[in-house]
Amino acid sequence: MNDPVSSIRNLGSASDQGYGRAGIVTATQLRNLGADAAYLMYLKSGGFAHFIGYYSLVMGLQGRPWNDCHGSEKTNLRIRFDALKTKAKSAPSIDKGRSELEAALDVIGVVEKRRSAKKAP
Repeated sequence: MNDPVSSIRNLGSASDQGYGRAGIVTATQLRNLGADAAYLMYLKSGGFAHFIGYYSLVMGLQGRPWNDCHGSEKTNLRIRFDALKTKAKSAPSIDKGRSELEAALDVIGVVEKRRSAKKAP
């Protein structure tokens, strides 16, 4: 099925663009990856880290409105969000020349980091 990422509750056209840069172009792909893996790919591809965007994704994948997140659930999601930000900063960025599969494998640490050509001084 070719349903856009924005067909998931709480996500709009900016999500299509942001997740598309990470190689996630359908809602089915995003659902199969899950919120954390997809958000990490989004961050590694240059996406802006924003807590509301993250928990909106989590809530949307559960079929819930974005503002249905409260109390300890929200606190736990903040811990996961902060861990994803830290992991994204320490991980290599997704190479735009890589396929979607390579990018996903890179997220879980299976694909070896590509070496870039050295620039002349």
